[in-house]
Amino acid sequence: MNLTVKGRNITVTDALDAYALEKIGRLSKYLSEGARIELELSAEKNPSIAESQVAEATVHTKGPTIRAREASNDMYASIDLVADKLERQVKKYRSKLVSRSQGGHKEALANHGLLAAEEHETEVEDEDAMPRIVKVKQFRVKPMTPEEAALQLELVGHDFFVFTNAESAETAVVYRRRDGDYGLIESQR
Repeated sequence: MNLTVKGRNITVTDALDAYALEKIGRLSKYLSEGARIELELSAEKNPSIAESQVAEATVHTKGPTIRAREASNDMYASIDLVADKLERQVKKYRSKLVSRSQGGHKEALANHGLLAAEEHETEVEDEDAMPRIVKVKQFRVKPMTPEEAALQLELVGHDFFVFTNAESAETAVVYRRRDGDYGLIESQR
């Protein structure tokens, strides 16, 4: 497993680097040697953000790319949180592969880069613990421009808004980005 620690608006000290290696290094028992992890540590400069110490991690394997982001008042706590979250995600994905393959799980895990040098048992979660759809909403998708959709997004106070693009007649989504700007997702045929 290869871990890279980068800093944005923060200097990565030897102590932070060693702590990240210790905490994120726990994932090596679930990942193959070819797995690569990028950890970006950043400090938000906005004084209105209470949890300004952010740890974002990306795990690159042969199969999926797994991402996690956590923030707190302390960078060490953020690293702890993101390490725990990544471990849960990797375990969850491994258990899905095991349950799908029904017996040939070592080959399936190896194909996805989620098999370590020594095999560890994973906790297979109940089907009830898996995310499920608990609410269905239906609404009319009205034709409008992306600018009008962004205005509607502000009016309804949601993080995203689905609409029909009046220019292309395709379904699209406008969403609020972390930096405060908007993003547009357009369907492609």
